[in-house]
Amino acid sequence: MRLNFVILLPPSEGKAEGGRPRTKWKPASGTFGSALGKHRADVVAALAAHRGGSAALLGVGGKHLERAQAANRALVGAPTLAAAERYTGVVWDHRDLAGLTAAQRERALSRIIIPSGLMGASLAGDPVPDYRLKMGARLPGFGGTLAKWWRDAVSDAINDYARGCLVIDLLPTEHRGAYSPDPTLITDHVVVDLVTPTGKAGGHDAKAAKGRLARHLLLSSPMIASHKDLIAATKKFSDQHFRVVTKVN
Repeated sequence: MRLNFVILLPPSEGKAEGGRPRTKWKPASGTFGSALGKHRADVVAALAAHRGGSAALLGVGGKHLERAQAANRALVGAPTLAAAERYTGVVWDHRDLAGLTAAQRERALSRIIIPSGLMGASLAGDPVPDYRLKMGARLPGFGGTLAKWWRDAVSDAINDYARGCLVIDLLPTEHRGAYSPDPTLITDHVVVDLVTPTGKAGGHDAKAAKGRLARHLLLSSPMIASHKDLIAATKKFSDQHFRVVTKVN
């Protein structure tokens, strides 16, 4: 399938538990496994060395922390779900891939790239284990945030996959720090944000609208191959509380 654009979407902190029978995750799994497997293995080893991660590292407590630590200690060989099924946050719920036709869903799964603290990057259809690790987390020994640590490897992997494509960036700042576009490989890198009518950043309140926007762009895929086409497509997206702004990087 020839792609004319890809969409960068963030993962969600909320994740479905468990996985499909007889699936076993390993660092080399999925589309970017060969490029990012060694880096993923380093993250897995660090989490194991720190017993799955502290409350400060993972940003949760109580039963949520216990679940996260248990998942993080058992990553290799863990049952998997496709990333589009694993992530259950507001953006993903309102992107509603389940409501697409089979052909539309297949196209969407190959267009959505998710930068994340554990995986580095994955396609929406790639296998992902249950885990908890933010891109802004600071694993001891990794020299700053995971976004900074992942940046070179993730950028190379995404730019290679998106050769000749428009990269539509719907990431929050934390995840955007893990990707640097290569203008010699991609057509353009366009940052797309949602703002209030007065121009204020949408932030958390815009997550549902961002999911709907992603769905709208995926359904508009035959018509989008350039920044000009993207502008035309976004003008057809309407939301009661937010408007779309784009910026070419």
